[in-house]
Amino acid sequence: MTQHESKYLPALSFKVLTPLYDAFFKLTMREELFKGRLIKEASIRVGHRVLDLGCGTGTLTIMIKKAHPGSEVVGIDGDPQILEIARRKTKEAGTSINFDEGMAYNLPYPDNSFDRVLSSLVFHHLTTQDKERTLAEIYRVLKPKGELHLADFGEPQGLYAKSVSSLMRKFERVDDNINGRIPDMFVKAKFSVAKTFEFLTLFGTLAFLSGSKS
Repeated sequence: MTQHESKYLPALSFKVLTPLYDAFFKLTMREELFKGRLIKEASIRVGHRVLDLGCGTGTLTIMIKKAHPGSEVVGIDGDPQILEIARRKTKEAGTSINFDEGMAYNLPYPDNSFDRVLSSLVFHHLTTQDKERTLAEIYRVLKPKGELHLADFGEPQGLYAKSVSSLMRKFERVDDNINGRIPDMFVKAKFSVAKTFEFLTLFGTLAFLSGSKS
């Protein structure tokens, strides 16, 4: 591990919990509802090439492909164990999706490769430096006028969310999210940025952000 690399955090922070990932999010996050809204916000069109960044077990990736069968959908994640689950689910769903192993802050794609990048519940796993590097990489691989659509924890809204956020800080690299710094990071990476809506979950407030490559 070099000085620029960070300790990798699996989807639920501990590898032993990976097989429980889908059941956990189905029970606690109203996953299909918020991911369906994220897909709607992205306005994907026929012929678009779409990247699911930090695809995990492929739930969002498969949802994108089913909603937009005329698009090319690619999923990438740094966890080979979770990618095997994604490939199995994709086969069971009868869809065609390419999954690649790689890190969000070092994407294995040429410049101007994608029309849309979608990402859900990934950024709170990243250090501040890696969040910034990841946004720079997303900007690089997006085509001109391409769009990033992100759903992740944001500034807590309400007493319950504020209480939960205190607990989240102990397990995740979530301070940038909770303190509302992600929109500024979008701007630093040259994205135009819009905050689209918020969504309350058992683990706090999700903020939905979009940015376009000028």
